Amino acid sequence: MDEPAPGGIAAQREQLAQELRAYGASFTELGRRFAAQIGVHSTDAFALLEITSAEAGGVPLSPALLSGRIPLSSGAMTALLNRLERAGYVIRSREHTDRRIVTLRSTPQAKERAEAFFGPVNARQDAVLSQYPSELLQQLETVLTQLRSTMDTQLTRPAVTPSRDA
Repeated sequence: MDEPAPGGIAAQREQLAQELRAYGASFTELGRRFAAQIGVHSTDAFALLEITSAEAGGVPLSPALLSGRIPLSSGAMTALLNRLERAGYVIRSREHTDRRIVTLRSTPQAKERAEAFFGPVNARQDAVLSQYPSELLQQLETVLTQLRSTMDTQLTRPAVTPSRDA
């Protein structure tokens, strides 16, 4: 294994975190612009992206699973899905043998708009990633998954409220 960078592992973690925050900010801004272009609130656009991404991965979402990715109350999630449905971007269907389970599907219009908007940046990112061996990209994916897991573990702990004396 390679030697740690000057400053040690904490310095590497901070540098990586800084780049991930910058990437996240750029992704958020891109999502905000997509939302503006398709005429929805940014939260609605991010929900639509989660729906289309899950669908493309072969595991379509239910409203409950979407709530795990975009934390909203049940009522707020219903309102969000109603807006996306009225805008013609999402269809709710009952595909499961348990007819109470609703599956969220993006419409062809939503897929076309997302591809037109994100296609160019996805192609540029694919060009960057194609410069690296697949083994390295797999290692990076593993590292990011493990780092996210540490965050998720922290998020499952009860929130600490500051004392009044502080």
